[in-house]
Amino acid sequence: MTDANLEFHAVATTSEVSEDEPKAVSIGRMDIGIYLLDGEYYALDDICTHAYALMTDGYIEDGAIECPLHGACFDIKSGKALTAPATIDLRPYEVKIEGDQILVGVPKAED
Repeated sequence: MTDANLEFHAVATTSEVSEDEPKAVSIGRMDIGIYLLDGEYYALDDICTHAYALMTDGYIEDGAIECPLHGACFDIKSGKALTAPATIDLRPYEVKIEGDQILVGVPKAED
């Protein structure tokens, strides 16, 4: 999706996210997790696609986030489901950094 189709929202500062402590944020009705991995910021849907659980409450290991409820793992960089019981990927969102602000791009609302 191009930047022209996205609305960027400031959701956190860079000091609020660390490699072992993601941050849960909301943009409208969307729950999104912000992650820091290898010096880069990533944003994914924060609700597990298998069962309702906040992914930001999960465990980070080897570039993946593990759901705290049933242990499904997802790739932080892409949102790809890596292990059962999840079979549906988490949606990734574009991230921009402006100064110390983390901005997340979500699809523009249709008029």
